[in-house]
Amino acid sequence: MMSTRLSDYDYPLPRELIAKRPLPQRDASRMMVLRRDSHTIEHRQFRELKSLLAPGDLLVLNDTRVLPARKFSDDRAIEFLFLERIGPAQWKCLVKPGRKMCVGASTNIDDVELRVVDVLPGGERIVSLDKDVDLYAGGAMPLPPYLQRQSDAADVDQYQTVFAREPGAVAAPTAGLHFTPENLREMAHTFVTLHVGPGTFRPVHSEDITAHTMHSERFSISKESARKIDNAQRVVAVGTTVVRVLESAIRSGGTSSVSSGKSADATERVPPIASGETDIFIYPPFEFRVVDALLTNFHLPRSTLLMLVSAFAGRDFVLRAYAEASRERYRFYSYGDCMLIL
Repeated sequence: MMSTRLSDYDYPLPRELIAKRPLPQRDASRMMVLRRDSHTIEHRQFRELKSLLAPGDLLVLNDTRVLPARKFSDDRAIEFLFLERIGPAQWKCLVKPGRKMCVGASTNIDDVELRVVDVLPGGERIVSLDKDVDLYAGGAMPLPPYLQRQSDAADVDQYQTVFAREPGAVAAPTAGLHFTPENLREMAHTFVTLHVGPGTFRPVHSEDITAHTMHSERFSISKESARKIDNAQRVVAVGTTVVRVLESAIRSGGTSSVSSGKSADATERVPPIASGETDIFIYPPFEFRVVDALLTNFHLPRSTLLMLVSAFAGRDFVLRAYAEASRERYRFYSYGDCMLIL
């Protein structure tokens, strides 16, 4: 059943099932397996992933690296999430509470004065500093708000994939958190990059989900990764961010940078080298042209991530699986268990 009503992507969840911390071992999570052809559900362990892959399958992972982007003013009254440096001594950031930081307002961080010079339509602030410093230095990891706690020293490693290498994200591609260097070496894989922005936590407010606008995020695919993806028998996206990269690239046409000058055609899954920005919003119905299988965590009710998963596997099937996951006491959200959709 297809639906564009926000209320049709809701589900009840006991708060104690929200994983506040990861398991001691990254690959010890449970894994629910959904088979789309038979609409059957299996309860497995993430360590069984290799046995569920076939020859020719290719895992595609997001190698973005989370920036320690959260800092507080020296008086602890204002919280900042620094999104990007946009010029010498000038940054784009999110501020909480925003009412205290209107245009012209100022405060100090590490004895450096920040002054708001602009407020963007999405609520982001442009701030100027009285001297050019790296505001990521000494910052905290930006944990999802639903964890309702500040990050600590353990999160510096735990809220980062073991293969993270391209700095630029303010949230982790959490499906990748289950991998260790050892188990990743045992499976054919490649990487793409999408720098996860704050829009991943932005709620959908309109009952008609088609009225929702996604924030734009930067992505790139190397020539070598494009070659591997094109040659794969089955593309297994690790996380919703990878889905968004691949399904954007195949649709990008002239909007992405394709260094070879050759656009995607029927024989290619993605352009040879693609980079650009995407604000693709995937919800039912949607024609997936690249992704054949999906490994993902369990997502918040009414979220764009749940809508993407519903587009891939069917809303009714996904919500039935979520209800079973709740009954079986799976761990939910960023530090929780995972789901493999085949």
